[in-house]
Amino acid sequence: MAAAAAVVTPSDLEDGVSRSRGEGAGEVAVERGPGAAYHMFVVMEDLVEKLKLLRYEEDLLRKKNLKPPSRHYFALPTNPGEQFYMFCTLAAWLINKAGRPFEQPQEYDDPNATISNILSELRLFGRTADFPPSKLKSGYGEHVCYVLDCLAEDALKYIGFTWKRPTYPVEELEEETVAEDDAELTLNKVDEEFVEEETDNEENFIDLNVLKAQTYRVDMNESAKQEDILESTTDAAEWSLEVERVLPQLKVTIRTDNKDWRIHVDQMHQHKNGIESALKETKGFLDKLHNEISRTLEKIGSREKYINNQLEHLVQEYRAAQAQLSEARERYQQGNGGVTERTKLLSEVTEELEKVKQEMEEKGSSMTDGAPLVKIKQSLTKLKQETVQMDIRIGVVEHTLLQSKLKEKSNMTRDMHATVIPESAIGSY
Repeated sequence: MAAAAAVVTPSDLEDGVSRSRGEGAGEVAVERGPGAAYHMFVVMEDLVEKLKLLRYEEDLLRKKNLKPPSRHYFALPTNPGEQFYMFCTLAAWLINKAGRPFEQPQEYDDPNATISNILSELRLFGRTADFPPSKLKSGYGEHVCYVLDCLAEDALKYIGFTWKRPTYPVEELEEETVAEDDAELTLNKVDEEFVEEETDNEENFIDLNVLKAQTYRVDMNESAKQEDILESTTDAAEWSLEVERVLPQLKVTIRTDNKDWRIHVDQMHQHKNGIESALKETKGFLDKLHNEISRTLEKIGSREKYINNQLEHLVQEYRAAQAQLSEARERYQQGNGGVTERTKLLSEVTEELEKVKQEMEEKGSSMTDGAPLVKIKQSLTKLKQETVQMDIRIGVVEHTLLQSKLKEKSNMTRDMHATVIPESAIGSY
């Protein structure tokens, strides 16, 4: 392939061009220039072609139910977690293809351990990996492409794959005319093809006409032997009624009884086989998961002991600080209670002070205000006027009373002097 010829590998010889190692990469590349950043795209395309030669679509992707990676899958960052899992899966499969036993990594495996195992297998193949393992944890980049490309080359060497020279087809001069002749369909060709298909179909099926002829011959022979039996006295209408009555009873239906113990036994055997096959697969995963959990628990326990030993004095200081904090909180609560009581007293005193201020303001305003004094003066003048009027009225009343008394006195004296009353005056009464 054209892409495979353009890749520079560690086995390439120096041809006069100055060469040096890339930054952290394990491959020999041309000195870093403007196109060095795009070299991993070329390696990635070459890797895809090598994977197709190794038939990874049938042997890996379909079994693992994975999507085929694109031409620049490991060259560009899309999803680091998914890319790292795809990298580990492809690396493990390529190592197995190269003849080295390597267990397929799982999602819950330690990524650092998986990367170290892959790099150790890569060094066993004679490849160099002078870059830190953390470069592979991202799941993309030139280091990932380099590792997978080296493993794919070793796998191709192990299966004995060799590049052959391309065979070019010989161009024919009359290719267009032949194509036109083949493209034309004539009625004779269609008839010939239809006849051939009919002959092929007739070989596979039984001829019904032949069967009818054979049955007709047999019936004729029997009728010749037994001509008297063919004469029947049965009515056709009665015969058809009898056929309609008996026809439902002539149907044979075999119903499977679910209560049959044989069916239950077969189902039990099927379920048993399914459980055993599933148990074999899950037992390995469960054992591996148990071992991983036990190891992680041991690591966690040891780390806890180490942390407890290292941070014992800090824990004691923390406890002392917690005790001091609790004491300070108690004192704060006590002080806060006194503050609330004093706040209540202050509010009561403030209310009383506001009342006193209000009263003082009212008294001050009444003392400085001259309106009451004016009212008092007006009332005094009014009282004087009323007293003058009362004096006048009293004088008038006294005068009238004096007049009445004087008149009454004059009347009494007149009566006293008139002691002799004339007879003419009496007679008039």
